Amino acid sequence: MKKTLSIESAHQCLPGGKPDNEDTCGIQVAKGQLLQTKGIAAVIADGMSGSDAGKEASQVCAKGFLTDYFSTPETWTVQTSAHKIISALNHWLHGNGQRKYQSHKGMVTTLSALILKSNTGFIFHIGDTRIYRLRGNEFKQLTNDHRVHINENKSLLSRAVGIDVHLDIDYRSIPLEEDDIFVMVSDGVHEFITDQRMREIIFQHNNDLQAAADDIVNEAITNKTNDNVTCQIIRVTSLPGTNEEEFYQRLTELPFPPVLEPGMILDGYKILRHLFSNKRTEVYLAQDTESETNVVLKAPSVNYNDDAEYISLFLHEEWAGRRINSPHVMKVLEIPRKRTALYYIAEHIQGRTLRQWMEDEPRANINTVRDFIEQIARGLRAFHRLEMIHQDLKPENILVDKNGTLKIIDFGSTKIAGIDEISAPIQFNNILGTINYTAPEYHIGKTGSNRSDIFSLGVIAYELLTGHLPYGKDLSAKNLMKLNYISIKRYNPEIPAWVDKAIEKAVSINPNQRFTRLSEFTYALNHADSTLVNTDYVPLIKRNPLRAWQTISAILLLGNIILLYLLYT
Repeated sequence: MKKTLSIESAHQCLPGGKPDNEDTCGIQVAKGQLLQTKGIAAVIADGMSGSDAGKEASQVCAKGFLTDYFSTPETWTVQTSAHKIISALNHWLHGNGQRKYQSHKGMVTTLSALILKSNTGFIFHIGDTRIYRLRGNEFKQLTNDHRVHINENKSLLSRAVGIDVHLDIDYRSIPLEEDDIFVMVSDGVHEFITDQRMREIIFQHNNDLQAAADDIVNEAITNKTNDNVTCQIIRVTSLPGTNEEEFYQRLTELPFPPVLEPGMILDGYKILRHLFSNKRTEVYLAQDTESETNVVLKAPSVNYNDDAEYISLFLHEEWAGRRINSPHVMKVLEIPRKRTALYYIAEHIQGRTLRQWMEDEPRANINTVRDFIEQIARGLRAFHRLEMIHQDLKPENILVDKNGTLKIIDFGSTKIAGIDEISAPIQFNNILGTINYTAPEYHIGKTGSNRSDIFSLGVIAYELLTGHLPYGKDLSAKNLMKLNYISIKRYNPEIPAWVDKAIEKAVSINPNQRFTRLSEFTYALNHADSTLVNTDYVPLIKRNPLRAWQTISAILLLGNIILLYLLYT
């Protein structure tokens, strides 16, 4: 039986030493696929003493976090999702506190959140609520209290949600083990019961977490706590299996389809013709026999029917495609019927690849190039907004339809940040694109970023304008240190110098020297930037060696003529 992430939990939340309870806690366990991609979320919040609406603040913060976290894209990392949510909650609390109570203390709360995803725990923390972990005999505090001590008897919160527009959030990730126990408590508990005593109570009620939570809270009350008391306990009862055989079995639940011939029907899709194939995939034009619409059917190549890494990446390609919504990215369609084989369906786009377009239209007009690059950039932005990096952008992977609209059609090598957090028993080495379009950092074993896609887009822009590549040689690791950018003006003198410099910046070998965002690159292609033209001056001997030596020879010849004239006169 396949193992999944599961927990057991308990909580107790009481007014304690106050007439009103301003603490809030909660746990939400995702269902279905979300359990794998988003996991389990637990929070504890404590409305700040002295806040005008501490109770409302803690409830909004805790409940808002649990609701919004599971609404963030599955492609986002846990860190990105949590930071965006907490920052938004902070702005909302701070703004409402100012409007309703005209005070920076209007709606203020602490917040500690624990996300369990795959085999990793993620902690986000602001304030003085605490998260502990009991592993074996070790009871360890995983958070730091954000308090400033005034004297022996007085201390103040130094950090809280809603107190300021700017918010620093503590973050850490930790590996999980089965039987890990996490204890989340408010300061009304941990200031009135020792860590050692909490540990003893949990051991005492090892098989009854609710009894442990009740006893911890009641002991803090017995010790005359002057605050609300909350204790939430979570035990990890199982973790996703990392057995390679089990992992491969799950991937191969559906068999590879056979080689499909025109007229054959697969799950209601009639094959019309074979479009193309490569060593990785087979692509067919098919017709949905129910709706009579034409679609593209993409199936994995039988060459990889025993390759777990390839199968996983093929599944991720469909998974990613169904989450991207852009007019400049091929749409992956839902399959309304039960599948009997491994394949996916996409929209049928009538047109030609950008490679074919370039062969038909050599050295494109600069305004056409600007339009094409802007369209491709819009498609890439749809990836980047979801924390995906395409990694395989090249003319063969872009279609130009009959209306002149460009669409990215292949994303089998896409790196998905949220999926990368999910543990798997095999190491993934993402398939990269053609060597001259793939960013140089990949060839030396470094991790890519959105700037890697900007590099590929810059190469395409250069080739559209010149019919050549910006470095003239293969971008292999052995060549990287010897490469020099070849000015576009060598091949196309009519191109403005600032356009040349914009593309040179986009295709810089060093990713730190490239544009940081796609919008910066597309803007630079359309607007003259004197700083680009005036920086990084390249001598004529490097820009155009032939012209340089012709100039030197002419100067030497002129000097010799003058010298001869002086000698004979």
